[in-house]
Amino acid sequence: MPFGQTTRNPARDRAWWPVAAAMFLVAWGGNEFTPLLVLYRLTGLHAVVADALLGAYVVGIIPALLLGGPLSDRCGRRPLLLPAAPIAAIGSLLLALGATTPWLLGAGRVLSGVALGLVMAVGTTWVTELGARQDDRALGARRASLALTGGFLAGAGVAAALAQWGPLPHRLTYVIHAVLTAVAGLWVLRVPETVAITPTLRAGRLRDDLRVPSVAHRRFLRVVLPVAPWVFGSVGVAYAVLPQLLTNHAGSIPIAFAGLMTVLTLGCGIGIQSLAKRIDTPRSARASVIAMALVVVGMGLATLTASTRSLTHGLIAAAVLGVGYGLALVAGLSEVTRIAEPRHLAGLTAVYYSVAYLGFFVPMGLAWLARAWSYPQMIAAGVALALICLAIVAVAWRAHLPGGDQDAPDVAADARVAVGAGATGR
Repeated sequence: MPFGQTTRNPARDRAWWPVAAAMFLVAWGGNEFTPLLVLYRLTGLHAVVADALLGAYVVGIIPALLLGGPLSDRCGRRPLLLPAAPIAAIGSLLLALGATTPWLLGAGRVLSGVALGLVMAVGTTWVTELGARQDDRALGARRASLALTGGFLAGAGVAAALAQWGPLPHRLTYVIHAVLTAVAGLWVLRVPETVAITPTLRAGRLRDDLRVPSVAHRRFLRVVLPVAPWVFGSVGVAYAVLPQLLTNHAGSIPIAFAGLMTVLTLGCGIGIQSLAKRIDTPRSARASVIAMALVVVGMGLATLTASTRSLTHGLIAAAVLGVGYGLALVAGLSEVTRIAEPRHLAGLTAVYYSVAYLGFFVPMGLAWLARAWSYPQMIAAGVALALICLAIVAVAWRAHLPGGDQDAPDVAADARVAVGAGATGR
């Protein structure tokens, strides 16, 4: 064996697969509701209530994110992630039972959110620890974001097709998801722990563990936070707001068209993530700036769509917003990976996702404001807000880079990841 090489262990190299599969299926459950918004509205659910249910799972996501990340640093990844798949399956079953009962739909959405929050905070970190090479610390972030985005895409596509052309449109997709998620949950049982639990980790107060000092890092405040709400705010506009506006123009297949817009949005998000490694750099905020520029263009196209009610304009807007979403997600996760100390990586990831998911309240807010403002006016205001966020990030292009050298690669962050790898036994 040549000097400097190590023997590859295929089983070890694939150890992250079950966690990624669980992330994929839990994300599937989080997004199968989205294209069915059109179905629920067509069967009598008020637009504000429907959009509130879309955002309801954020009520489950945020606590699971904020508690799950730090608790997994303290107690290990397995105890926090293993419940995610069963919770997601129960959430889907409640959604299947609550076709015409808003409170059951709300309960199902909250449970879907709890499961999603756990896999986003804990699963992202666990995938990174199980499979990422020390010489490519962003690999785990890309794998995790691809698993999540792929799950969001599959959930929307399958749900829309089954609801448009299959039997039991309010129920079948949820039952199928519950079965698949239960299988994924069993697969995760074989995944090894990556956190070495010591008396030192368990010592002290939980309240102290829930503190994430990296939140105050100036790079996080000036580059990550201005972009984060647009990650899911942009896709909320693309596959919740625009399909609603285009329902009467989609002929006899409004649910399938809503699914198409969702799949297109997320498909473009996946596509750009495969190129994100070349765009993202530890030397500047290049990826975040490009992502926000795409969001600005996409919101402009969404404004045009709201005015013209053109299906073509809507599809183009969804594609551009999807590219902006995908790049913004990877850019934010990569910045978090560079900023956080290894012990606080899961916690800072949780904070990042919590802020990002606030964007899912955008459709509900717009539906409520629609009593006084038109959708073109409201989305145009969103363009202005996105431009302000773009300017904030651009000004901080090379400000407060981790490691202290604003023109060099983040050697200090590399060292921290290497130390973390040794501490967790990677």
